[in-house]
Amino acid sequence: MNTIRIDLFSDTITKPTAEMRKFMSEAEVGDEQQKEDPTVNALVEKVCDLLGKEDAVFLPSGTMCNQIAFRVYCRPGDEIIMDETAHTRHYETGGPAAHSGACMYPVSGKRGIFSASQLEEAVRPENNHLPRSRVVLIEQTSNLGGGSVWPIETIQSVCIAAHRRGLMCHMDGARLFNAAVATGLSAKAYCIAFDSVWIDFSKGLGAPVGAALAGSKEFIQDAWRWKHQFGGAMRQAGIIAAGALYSLNHHVERLADDHENARILSEGLAEVNGIEVEPVDTNLIFFDVSGLSVTAEAFNTLLMERGVRVSILGKTRARAVTHLDVSRAQVEEAVKIIRNLSDDIRKGKISVGS
Repeated sequence: MNTIRIDLFSDTITKPTAEMRKFMSEAEVGDEQQKEDPTVNALVEKVCDLLGKEDAVFLPSGTMCNQIAFRVYCRPGDEIIMDETAHTRHYETGGPAAHSGACMYPVSGKRGIFSASQLEEAVRPENNHLPRSRVVLIEQTSNLGGGSVWPIETIQSVCIAAHRRGLMCHMDGARLFNAAVATGLSAKAYCIAFDSVWIDFSKGLGAPVGAALAGSKEFIQDAWRWKHQFGGAMRQAGIIAAGALYSLNHHVERLADDHENARILSEGLAEVNGIEVEPVDTNLIFFDVSGLSVTAEAFNTLLMERGVRVSILGKTRARAVTHLDVSRAQVEEAVKIIRNLSDDIRKGKISVGS
């Protein structure tokens, strides 16, 4: 069994810090389903303030946030417009179709980002034979786009075009705070144009579980209904909400450390013969190993034998993610390990599968 010492698989693997665990253990709790949990209520208030929305609801996962939003907005046969790389399209098991009877319309953006003109082209004309365009989804940051940050000007132009055509605008804000820290713009500034938005606490912010969906009071009132139907209502949820609250108070600004570590890692990888690194905006580093005549899966297997793990996003495309539990020293060590492994592969010292 390989021992992973430097885990760059994802920022979802972060563990709560000792201080966060203590804060969670001391959380005041109540019946969340009756809106009587004081810690959940404090979290909701904090989220509303940060995102500039009237109300919010605490949920077990970001996927549930997306699916509830689509259920509020869509009737069966409606269509959700999103980039072709969107998390909803690839990693939510066809949720819009299963839960809302909605279709997904993929747009071919650049690094996960599409333009207002592309949105206009995707909107269906009014016709009884066609699906009804209903929602536009923007993922900030774009995961498969390489952790790319949607420029606020692009967001505003896309949302203006969408609202002009009668569409609702929804943000998948799984890594919204990475975008905010990277650009210096507030999360609220990014959210102004959206009818609904959610943020994740269990990625870079380091909480063990949870997300929050925010919008108007009317939207959240409807969202509560689907939260119950989807099995998301909880009881003494303040224990986990405390982790989320702690993360907002202590782990947002430190995302800059992850971004700096990602820069160091990407620059180190770019110097390795046989590895091609994609542009890096935040804490996600995508790289291609086809120049080593090896698959991403085989490369990762060899890496794990040396104590490092990344994730596989294609035949030769891999992803490394910097996060709370990866130090600067570990990033520098990972660069050395990857460089040495790549040299061994190119020199034929290691036999690799196809």
